[in-house]
Amino acid sequence: MEELGYQKIDKYDMKCVDQLAQHYKEILKLLGEDPDREGLLRSPERIAKAMLFFTNGYDLEPSEILRSAIFHEDYRQMVVVKDIELYSLCEHHMVPFVGKAHVAYIPNGTIVGLSKIPRVVDAYARRLQVQERLTKQIKDCIQEVLNPLGVAVVIEAHHLCMSMRGVQKQNSVTTTSDFTGAFLNSPKTREEFMHIIGVNLH
Repeated sequence: MEELGYQKIDKYDMKCVDQLAQHYKEILKLLGEDPDREGLLRSPERIAKAMLFFTNGYDLEPSEILRSAIFHEDYRQMVVVKDIELYSLCEHHMVPFVGKAHVAYIPNGTIVGLSKIPRVVDAYARRLQVQERLTKQIKDCIQEVLNPLGVAVVIEAHHLCMSMRGVQKQNSVTTTSDFTGAFLNSPKTREEFMHIIGVNLH
């Protein structure tokens, strides 16, 4: 499909798509719907492909993403990539949580291509997740691969499981953070990072 310069490219394991689609068809029936009506005829396949896309992080190795673009550089000041869009699925209800991640590290002789940090965030976010684990996984990956003087990760997210069901609080934001090295041991360094990203941790 190509329209106005846009080319849609689908790369799916069609055997997996077919198997998932059969399950989603049964789910629609159990919900009281008619999966054979016009509006739902292709929905099981669409849902199957969507779920495979939402969870394609299982096919990615975040550490290899970082290793693909490491450069030697004598720079030892803070590197911050903030406001990284984040979309994930809560593993408890399989509904989305969305928000942004802020990531910083202090190089120790090596730096990484800046685009790789959002890719690492995506690789972990595109799995069934909890925000706390996601925060730690991003931090651990950067620390283990780059061995920097410190890593800081803060995630702010809206959880639809809180907005659409349960307590139904539409405006609540969940903030998680994790630090290593200088960000953990130096309040001044941590405060500088928090000032840059504009987040207050209470």
